[in-house]
Amino acid sequence: MRELDRLTIQKYRVPSLTLMERAGEAVAQALLDRFGKIAKGGVLVVSGKGNNGGDGLVVARHLKKKRIPCEVVLLGCKEELSPDAAENLRAYLKVKGKVFEDGGNSLALLGERLKGKKLVVDAILGTGLREDVRGLYAESITMINTSGLPVVAVDVPSGLDSDSGKPLGTAIKAEMTVALGCPKLGEVIHPGLSYVGALVVADIGIHPDAIKEVRPRTGLLEDEEIGWLVPEREPDSHKGSYGHLLVMAGSRGKTGAAILACRAAMRVGAGLVTLAAARSLNDIFAGALVEVMTEPLKDNAGEELEPLSDQEWRRLLDKKSALLFGPGIGVKDSTRSALWWLLRNLEIPCVIDADGLNLLAGRVERLSGAKSPPVLTPHPGEMARLIGADAAAVNRDRVGVARSFAQEHRCYVVLKGARTVIATPSGQVFINSTGNAGMASGGMGDVLAGILAGLLAQGFTVEDALKLGVFLHGFVGDQVAAAKGQMGLIATDVIEGLPECLKLLKAARHSE
Repeated sequence: MRELDRLTIQKYRVPSLTLMERAGEAVAQALLDRFGKIAKGGVLVVSGKGNNGGDGLVVARHLKKKRIPCEVVLLGCKEELSPDAAENLRAYLKVKGKVFEDGGNSLALLGERLKGKKLVVDAILGTGLREDVRGLYAESITMINTSGLPVVAVDVPSGLDSDSGKPLGTAIKAEMTVALGCPKLGEVIHPGLSYVGALVVADIGIHPDAIKEVRPRTGLLEDEEIGWLVPEREPDSHKGSYGHLLVMAGSRGKTGAAILACRAAMRVGAGLVTLAAARSLNDIFAGALVEVMTEPLKDNAGEELEPLSDQEWRRLLDKKSALLFGPGIGVKDSTRSALWWLLRNLEIPCVIDADGLNLLAGRVERLSGAKSPPVLTPHPGEMARLIGADAAAVNRDRVGVARSFAQEHRCYVVLKGARTVIATPSGQVFINSTGNAGMASGGMGDVLAGILAGLLAQGFTVEDALKLGVFLHGFVGDQVAAAKGQMGLIATDVIEGLPECLKLLKAARHSE
């Protein structure tokens, strides 16, 4: 974002004061749109000395023009303001705006001005913060948070690391944040989500050529984009038009994983699904999966799969358009050998999930020999095993871990969890905005794997399949939770909700 600002100002000759004016005006408008009635009771803008404080002064001026009672507390002295902030202080004073300077001796002034106000605008600290907040700023943030007043944050809640989403010592807990230009990474991932509140993105006129030049590599998945990925079905199509998915999954005690994955693939629109699993389990699968074909594989007395010859592999894969490998398949020598053969020889899209990922742990170099980049769908624990770390290390930098692994091992990574992260071999990352805590229940990952593989079988590009599949999985969970509550939400609920939610997403695009 700093580079976009710099290019817009220096290369494309948009004055910095113009950007600041647009920013402040956009924040003021967003504030009035959401808190218009409350704002009439009085607004206090708390400004720092930098450009974030300058944005706050523009907000105050525009609120005053709208006849909203407004005052500014400046955390510092006028002489310490950045040049653009100082210019906007002069503009604010010209419209007879009130400014109270707090030179840093005490919080008495801020506490006094908070009395009787109904809303606070946080314009203290911006995106440049890298160290823990201390002193007057930290005490001011604490006072604002404990005031009980709703807070609107300018660009980023003060004290929040805009890259990691972690509070640097302390941070403002806003009811609304107006991100300027683009949302910041820390505002769309945990724990930043708990501080941002409702996120509004304001267009401040960043030059489009600057965006092309910088080429941002991280995107947020939202329904406006995803709805257009839901395809129309041609009236003269047939089951062969929508692909044939091969699922290799399930073992004694873990048959449910295979069943859930197959059902999800069917519900997301795959034309045909075949489950290849141990022959000794075929009666279980054939009885549970009415619409799914089964391919019984030879197994020994211990229900371990017998090795397949190259000819048997080719027959099994004939006319299949995608493969899902791993849910509940077990970690054994036989399944490991099967995965190694597939990585060496498979030319169709492949999703590796659950036990497939556990088989890869300690042997990730096998990925570099894959004929086509596979899709890996780890939860944080599985990701930790893949990189030889612990889950806490993964969760500290979910985006960075997913991106670096995908690039290094030439694969796609779907790192599951709150705000699932999709990473591509080229380093592009997409953060999902759907899903809820009710989805923290057994089988949800198997359903997601089935959804992704079912979309790949239909001919979606890998990137589009992952974007639609991950978003849809969480979207269905959100719809179910809204109707029934989060507690007791189970994987089958998501499977059954897939057709209706695909319909909702498709309808939403036509209403825009």
